[in-house]
Amino acid sequence: MKRNILLALVWIALFISPSAMAADGAPLDLTYSFVGFLCISIFVIAYALVMGEEKLHMRKSKPVLVGAGLIWIIIGIVYAQNGFDNEAKHAFQHNLLEFSELMLFLLVAMTYINALEERRLFDALRSWLVRKGFSYRSLFWITGILAFFISPIADNLTTALLMCAVVMKVAEGDRKFVSICCVNIVVAANAGGAFSPFGDITTLMVWQAGMVQFQEFFALFLPSVVNFLIPAAIMSYFIADKKPTSQLEEVELKRGALRITSLFLLTVATAVACHSLLNLPPVLGMMMGLGYLQFFGYFLRMTLPGSLARKRAMAERAGDVERMKRLGSVVPFDVFNRVARAEWDTLLFFYGIVMCVGGLGFLGYLGLVSDVLYNQWNPTFANISLGLISSVIDNIPIMFAVLSMAPDMSHGQWLLITLTAGTGGSLLSVGSAAGVALMGAARGYYTFASHLKWAPAILLGYAASIAVHMWLNEALFHVVG
Repeated sequence: MKRNILLALVWIALFISPSAMAADGAPLDLTYSFVGFLCISIFVIAYALVMGEEKLHMRKSKPVLVGAGLIWIIIGIVYAQNGFDNEAKHAFQHNLLEFSELMLFLLVAMTYINALEERRLFDALRSWLVRKGFSYRSLFWITGILAFFISPIADNLTTALLMCAVVMKVAEGDRKFVSICCVNIVVAANAGGAFSPFGDITTLMVWQAGMVQFQEFFALFLPSVVNFLIPAAIMSYFIADKKPTSQLEEVELKRGALRITSLFLLTVATAVACHSLLNLPPVLGMMMGLGYLQFFGYFLRMTLPGSLARKRAMAERAGDVERMKRLGSVVPFDVFNRVARAEWDTLLFFYGIVMCVGGLGFLGYLGLVSDVLYNQWNPTFANISLGLISSVIDNIPIMFAVLSMAPDMSHGQWLLITLTAGTGGSLLSVGSAAGVALMGAARGYYTFASHLKWAPAILLGYAASIAVHMWLNEALFHVVG
């Protein structure tokens, strides 16, 4: 059946001739042709399947990978039929290069985060918070503030999952508290990720595209703080003033955990230096940082026997039987195991989205949308609206579309779309990767409906953060990007 559908699409494309040529020998204008409408339909169907991921139990990468393939096959056939043998190929390669840089960057970051998780750094943080026995209200604020400040480095998805694990451990069974904490964590993680190139895929895209320099992102710090604090302050009034039962949990960091953290920071510094000082792609510094981790992994493997011997001797002298058992199950650190544990579904979804949107842009649709949004509309209104739309449609295709349009905007406007695309997804639980992940991690506690009832408070924070940005960074709205 699938084969028949594919053959039908190919034959349709073969017999469709575009009716119009773009001026001055530019690529074919297919925006009002059957081919164009067919490609849009493919994208809409693919994205509808993505949005139904939770119901269908189908990974989100599958439909967009097939959709991207179909769109570019149809484009390639039509262009070949009209004597343009290389234009589609060059356009595809251009989009593939953009994706490759971002994918390798994200892969290194994910590898470091997985390495830190394997070395039990996050478990140790969670254990510390649990053992302190904070009150519910204190825990609400602590997890929110930590989510806000960790997400600029560890990305909003990883941060949200970490803080959710803390809340679930401390308040297991308290549905109301876990639910409101999860809402707060999603808002905080998304807000924190908005003022750092490493906090979200969208901010990384803006930085790698050269629209905003590394240090310029920090102009969004105070607007991001406002975005988090206003809904958090409102929600905190609805938290019961009680204290959970303290649960003791001892976590021992694995060897090298803190040194891997230092290497991660060095990797980030290398990527920033490559981009800011040498005008080289940041991915160069990140891949070099992967080399740092590989060398350190080699060091850990080579020195493991001696380290285990010393620890066994200490455990024997102390009579610590449990520790001796743990030492007996230690396995060498392997960087490539950490690479394998990267979020490959997310990376492949990212590829599919970039290629789908790139294909639609090559057909001419992004030019039409850009004209409406940034010429017929006010850019400020357009950027705020796109942020609201990102609560329904993933912010990755929205940001990639804006970057592909490359509207002539000031630095202030580029920062505005970075802020709105990063935080607009907080309005709904399905509007961000952090929200979707927590619906699975806290299933039955945190739901679409439990998040939706706080949407007015989140919207108030969204509006206030935009106002603060436009007030504090008014001068940037007059600096052309």
